[in-house]
Amino acid sequence: MSTVQGAGVVVTGAGGGIGAALARRFAAEGARVVVNDLDPGRTKAVAEEIGATAVAGDASAIVEEAREALGGTVDVWCANAGLASPGDAFADEAVWAAAWDVNVMAHVRAARALLPDWLERGSGRFVSTVSAAGLLTMVGAAPYSVSKHGAYAFAEWLSLTYRHRGVKVHAICPQGVRTDMLTAAGSAGELVLAPTAIEPEDVADSLFDAIASDRFLVLSHPEVADYYRARATDPERWLGNMNHIQRKWEGAGA
Repeated sequence: MSTVQGAGVVVTGAGGGIGAALARRFAAEGARVVVNDLDPGRTKAVAEEIGATAVAGDASAIVEEAREALGGTVDVWCANAGLASPGDAFADEAVWAAAWDVNVMAHVRAARALLPDWLERGSGRFVSTVSAAGLLTMVGAAPYSVSKHGAYAFAEWLSLTYRHRGVKVHAICPQGVRTDMLTAAGSAGELVLAPTAIEPEDVADSLFDAIASDRFLVLSHPEVADYYRARATDPERWLGNMNHIQRKWEGAGA
């Protein structure tokens, strides 16, 4: 794809799962890739596999190091690192704070660091790995659902605010993906997400389709559009259906 060939791309949370799939795909398309993850070993392994540069550490704090590794310019930032924080309204304050910090504020901090250069040169691409939970919700995971709504809202705001100045934004909103995060979702994930789970590479394919068509919303599960429409047009029915899933999960011994 000529759009990304030679581009400087950073993928956070790329030690496995969706992030690793995105990093592999960008590298295969000719991009110069920086692989980021908290785990130095996983970061190095993926980077060596695809001929990329490894920059381990907190995704909120590696913009300048990644920019330097790419020769001074970041063209594409994939804000993929995330926390699958389970729990209800009574989840510990620290769980809520961590979900908000990783799933939302890491995106805000990256945008703060990237936007001045992007706006000056009139180009840049911000890819936010959100989740269908950011459009809908997820049973058994209040901190995750709420923070992913925040991630989607921030991506949407970036797009509507800066698209006329050359900044492209994509919000990836899959349902179940066969990653460690799906495993971490436990019984709720098994009930809601596992039956239609796809591979991380399918998510990467969906992103590249969206890049080719200059589309903001990336739905690797097309049925999410129908659920999102139902949520907006008939919220009472939608909430009733989701409560049915909640009761089914509780009945299964959640």
